[in-house]
Amino acid sequence: MKRGFLFLGLLLFLLVPFSSGQLVPAESRILFQVQQFLEYPPVLQGWNKWTNFCFLPQSPSLVITCSGDHITELTIVGNKKTPSQSLKSTSPQALSGKFSIDSFFTVLTKLSSLKKLSLVSLGLWGPLPAKISRLHSLEVLNISSNFIVGGIPSSIVNFKNLKSLVLARNLFNGSVPDLKGLKTLEELDLSDNHLGPKFPSVGNNLVSLNLSNNFLRSEIPDGLNKFTHLQVLDFSSNKLIGPMPSFLFSLPAIQSISIAKNQLSGVLPASVSCSNKLKFVDVSSNLLIGKLPACLGSSSRNRTVINVWNCLSSTSTKYQHPHTFCEKQAIAVKPPPRTSDEKQQSTIKLGVVLGLIAGIVVVVGGIGLLIFFIVKKVTRNRVQGYKNDTFAFEKNSTLSKTADGGNARRTMRMVSLGLPPYHVFTLEEMEEATNNFDPTNLVGEGSQGQLYRGWLRDGSVVLVKCLKLKQKHSPQILQQHMEMISKLRHRHLVSVLGHCVVTYQDHPNTASTVFIVLENVVNGSLKDHLSDWRKRDVLKWPQRMGITMGIAKGIQYLHTGGVTGNDIKLENVLLDETLTARISSYNISLPPKVGSESPLAGPDQFTSSKQAEKEDIYQLGVILLEVIIGRPINSQSEVEDLKLQVETSLAESPSKLRDLTDPCIRGTFAYDSLKTTVQIAINCLEKEPSRRPSVEDVLWHMQYSIQVQEGASNSGNLSGNLSGKLSGKISGNLNNKFY
Repeated sequence: MKRGFLFLGLLLFLLVPFSSGQLVPAESRILFQVQQFLEYPPVLQGWNKWTNFCFLPQSPSLVITCSGDHITELTIVGNKKTPSQSLKSTSPQALSGKFSIDSFFTVLTKLSSLKKLSLVSLGLWGPLPAKISRLHSLEVLNISSNFIVGGIPSSIVNFKNLKSLVLARNLFNGSVPDLKGLKTLEELDLSDNHLGPKFPSVGNNLVSLNLSNNFLRSEIPDGLNKFTHLQVLDFSSNKLIGPMPSFLFSLPAIQSISIAKNQLSGVLPASVSCSNKLKFVDVSSNLLIGKLPACLGSSSRNRTVINVWNCLSSTSTKYQHPHTFCEKQAIAVKPPPRTSDEKQQSTIKLGVVLGLIAGIVVVVGGIGLLIFFIVKKVTRNRVQGYKNDTFAFEKNSTLSKTADGGNARRTMRMVSLGLPPYHVFTLEEMEEATNNFDPTNLVGEGSQGQLYRGWLRDGSVVLVKCLKLKQKHSPQILQQHMEMISKLRHRHLVSVLGHCVVTYQDHPNTASTVFIVLENVVNGSLKDHLSDWRKRDVLKWPQRMGITMGIAKGIQYLHTGGVTGNDIKLENVLLDETLTARISSYNISLPPKVGSESPLAGPDQFTSSKQAEKEDIYQLGVILLEVIIGRPINSQSEVEDLKLQVETSLAESPSKLRDLTDPCIRGTFAYDSLKTTVQIAINCLEKEPSRRPSVEDVLWHMQYSIQVQEGASNSGNLSGNLSGKLSGKISGNLNNKFY
C-alpha cells in the first residue's frame, strides 16, 4: 500500500507543469495587451479570461514560466519573415503601421520579474527603446528576426545579470555600445545587421560570439587573446582588414572559427599552434598568401578546414586566386602621409571662404537668371501646355514657367526626397567608407576617375567618385564649385550627398583630389532591364513612358543648373525599386586650371554649353529608340538605320510601325501614344543640332503622349486599334512646336 501511494505521488508530481503559482491579475492583463500589440498571432490565439497562463502547455513557439505569482520567462516565436529570411517570392512581414514599439515595451517592462524574454519573428519594427533596461532581472534577451532599426541603446549595459544577448537578423546600424560592463555575458549574437564600422568592445567571459554579416571594417583586436572561455567565433561576411590573428587558433576553449568573406591578409606563421578542441575553421575568401601552418593543413585530423579563394600556395590552385590578386593595391592613388597640422588643412572649411562664395554666387545667380529669362521669354511665346517643375506636372500653366521660383520650390520640397543633409567629409571618412579604397570595392573607372562602393558610419551604402586633379586648383575656387554641385539633388538623379577636397602635402593651398559622395541605387540599370527578357517583360509601355519621362525631367533639371554634356546612356540610367529613373553619370566637371576657374563664362563657353545641351537631347533620342525596340543599340550606324526605319514606317502604315516595336509592349500601348513618342525620338536625332528640340519641348510632347495612353487605357482602346488617326490639327502642331 505504501509503495502504491509513493507511485501515485510521483506520477502526480510528473504531471504537474514546471510553473507554479497563480498569476497576479495585473500580469494577466499585460499578456492580453501583448496579444493585442502583436496583432493576435496564431501562437497566442485561444486565450480568454479563464486562461491560467502559468499552466499553459509549453511548446517551441510559446513558453510562459511563473515563479510564485509572477512571470519569469516569456518566449513567443512567430512566423513573420524578415528581409534576410524572405525568398524573392515572399515579401517581408512586419506588423502594421498601428504598431508602436515604444508603447509595446512600456507595457512589457512592467513584468519586473522576467529573467528570460524571447520575441522572435514577430514583425516588431522601430528603434529599440532605452526603457528596455527596466527589466533589470533579465538573464536572457532574444529579439532576433524582426525589423528593429537604429542603434543598439547604450542602456543595454545596465543588465548586470545578462548571460545571453541575441539581436540577430534585424536592421540595427551604427556602432555597438561598449559591452564590457556585461560581466556575466556568455553569448552575444549580433549577426545579420548593419552594424559597424568599428569592432565592438565586449567582455572576455564570452563563450559564443557571432558578428557575421555586418559592416565591420577594422582590424581584429589583439584583446581577443584574453578570451579564454570562447568556444564559437563567427566574424564572416564583413570587411575586416589587416593580418589574420594567429592567436585565435590556439585559444584554450575554441571549437569553431569562421572568418570567411573578409579582407584579412598576410601569411600565417608556420609556428601557429591549434587548440586540441578546435574542430572547424573557415578562412575562405580572404587575401591570405603563403602556406597554411601544419595544424590547418590537409594533414590535420578530426578538423574541418575551409581555405578556398585565397592566394595560398599549399593547396589546390584550382580554388585559389593568383598571388598577384591578393597583393593588388587600390587603383586610386592615396594621398601621402600627413602630419597632424596638415590633416587640419586637408578638408576645406566652408567658413573661411563664406564671404567670397556668397559674393560670387550672387553675381553668378544674377547673370544666370538674366540669361535664363531671356531664353525662356522666347519659349514662353511658343509653347503653351503643361507645367513641369522639379516634381510634378500641374495643369493650367505654361511649360515655360518651369524655373520661375524653381530654386525656392526645390529647397522647400527637398525633404520629400528623403535625403540626408549635404555633408563635407574628411579624408579619414572617405578612407574608412571605402576600406582604404580597396580594389574589391571598385565599381568602375572612367575618364573622370574611379568609382567605389562605400559604407558610411550610419551603415548606409554610397558611391564614392575619386577625381584626381591634373591641374592646380585653389581650394577657394574648388569650394565654390562644390557649392554649386551640392545643389544637384533631384528625384531623377543619383544625388550628390557630400564631398571631400584634399590638398597636397607640400602645397596646402593647392587641391590634389576631390571625392564626390553619391547615392547608391541597387535595382540595376535600364540597360540591364532591356537586356534580360525577364526584366524587360515587366517594362510594359506605361512603365517605359514613365522611365523616359523621368530621364527627361532629370536632364531638364541639369540643364537648368548649367550642367550639360552629360553621358546619357542606358547603362547610366539606374532604376530604383519603384522603377523611377535616376541619371547616374552626369557631368560633374571641375575647373580646368588656375586662372580659368571663373564661372562667369564668355560667349564661347555659352555657345559650347548650348551644343552640349543638344548632345544630351540626341542621347535622349537614342534611349527613346532603344525603349521602343526593346534592346540596346550598339553603334552610330545602327542609330541612323533605325531612325530611317521608324521614319519610313511612320509614313507608311501603323502595322509596319507596330512590327518594329518590342513584342513585350504590344497590346499595352495606344498607337497615338507610340506615334507621338516615335516623332519625339526622330526629332531628337536630327543631324543638325539647332533643329533638335529643347528639353522643355520634349517634356511637353511626352506628357501629351502619356495623356493619350491614359485615355486609351481607360477606354480599353490599346494597340489592337491601329487606326493611327491623329487629327490634322494635332499633327500640324506637333511638328510646329518642335521647331
